[in-house]
Amino acid sequence: MTETRKPRVLISDKMDPNAARIFIEKGCDVDVITGETPEQLIARIGDYDGLAIRSSTKVTKEILDAATNLKVIGRAGIGVDNVDIPYASAKGVVVMNTPFGNSITTAEHAIALMFALARQIPEANEQTQAGLWPKNGFMGVEVTGKTLGLIGAGNIGSIVASRAIGLRMKVVAFDPFLTPERAIEIGVEKVDLDTLLARADFITLHTPLTAETKNILSKENLAKTKKGVRIINCARGGLVDEAALKEGLDSGHIAGAALDVFQTEPAKESPLFGTKNFICTPHLGASTTEAQVNVALQVAEQLGEYLTTGGVTNALNVPSLSAEEAPKLRPYMALAEKLGSLVGQLTPSAVARISIHTEGAATELNAKPIVAAVLAGFMKVQSATVNMVNAPFLAKERGLEVREVKTEKTGDYHTLIRVSVKTEAGERSVAGTLFSNAEPRLVELFGIKVEAELTGDNLYIVNEDAPGFIGRIGTLLGENGINIGTFNLGRREAGGEAVLLLSVDSAVPAEVLDAAGKLPGVKRVKALAF
Repeated sequence: MTETRKPRVLISDKMDPNAARIFIEKGCDVDVITGETPEQLIARIGDYDGLAIRSSTKVTKEILDAATNLKVIGRAGIGVDNVDIPYASAKGVVVMNTPFGNSITTAEHAIALMFALARQIPEANEQTQAGLWPKNGFMGVEVTGKTLGLIGAGNIGSIVASRAIGLRMKVVAFDPFLTPERAIEIGVEKVDLDTLLARADFITLHTPLTAETKNILSKENLAKTKKGVRIINCARGGLVDEAALKEGLDSGHIAGAALDVFQTEPAKESPLFGTKNFICTPHLGASTTEAQVNVALQVAEQLGEYLTTGGVTNALNVPSLSAEEAPKLRPYMALAEKLGSLVGQLTPSAVARISIHTEGAATELNAKPIVAAVLAGFMKVQSATVNMVNAPFLAKERGLEVREVKTEKTGDYHTLIRVSVKTEAGERSVAGTLFSNAEPRLVELFGIKVEAELTGDNLYIVNEDAPGFIGRIGTLLGENGINIGTFNLGRREAGGEAVLLLSVDSAVPAEVLDAAGKLPGVKRVKALAF
């Protein structure tokens, strides 16, 4: 009996040693090999199912092309600038991060920099240690009673807000995704960006770097800020126009700025270096003992869970799927993929739209994995490299319209998934259910009731319902040494169009398919594989 191969994981950046222990406890084989060159990683990566990284490893197209077995990448931290996510998605690789492991640490660093700016602590320290005792040379400001402007009110931003409220600050927030209810919950006033810029005494940034947020504090927006504002960025480099920030500091319009992140890192040089009222740290937002342990353990938990149970947590390119959800969804996803494959194999013309309709018990489940499974089965007909990760991206890239429909009312079956496609020839659909809540079963094929298991090699035949046909097809297959596993029949009406779905023990050769197509009454013959 062949022993099942354990998932293999490579930890390519330095992280807490307990991460390796967690992988082992979850049933993975793990190697810790850090500090390799891209060329060395390319030569090695093909052996691994999972890759755990921090910020040092750059997961490029070249590395992803070499990662022929890779299923998941886990970033111990928030930022994933070092991973080519679109290409990873196209290759079918899940990308995860750990957005909560260093949230408190990063929020505390932003508060620390706010105090450092308010009381000019770095400059005062430097001059005091130089023996100058500059007691009258520094005049700070209190944070109590001041207005803090949050750009980004997600996990870290909300922690900063709670700390600022504890300091008796007024907090206003700009975040397109912040709901009025959530604003009330975290105690902030939701405002637009221009209002925040005009009112804030301190501004902190807590947003990812995207096309929408790049240079959100541009020269134009910095000019809209309140005179004497102090700006703190512990999020991502590129959110602030650094040249414009220097101009604002030099002019005195901006009273102070503190950056933990830069547009180019490592920041060996910057026009801001040496500027009065500017302080900086070398990307230390997550640099506490607690945070480093937390993100390492979290990424190991997430990758190990995915590789052993299918649970998806904090993924950036697929829907999340908890370890509790995964076992319940697995049979539905198997059914969905089979239905997608069936309709893909039986639809010869171009498809403009695909609809996934769930009924009964299926409507209570997370629909995203079911939709992804349908698309994977449907598109795998054209490419063997398609899977649940890259199928939605490939569908979007090809302009395929995807619809989701739910009907809670139960029909003939307690649970049902229907997959419909729209082509130039019209709409056609297939439907399936689960027997005993686990066994996928086809129950309808293009409007005809047919009950069948979708496994292995099959022969699909559309014919006129007439006496003698079953004998003729059975004789043809028997004469060619093809054994029939199951016969699955259906028809619209007596003497009308009938469908025959045969499971066979071996693939049907082309010449036998051709002969079957010439039998009396046969309209279409197609070999299927699942």
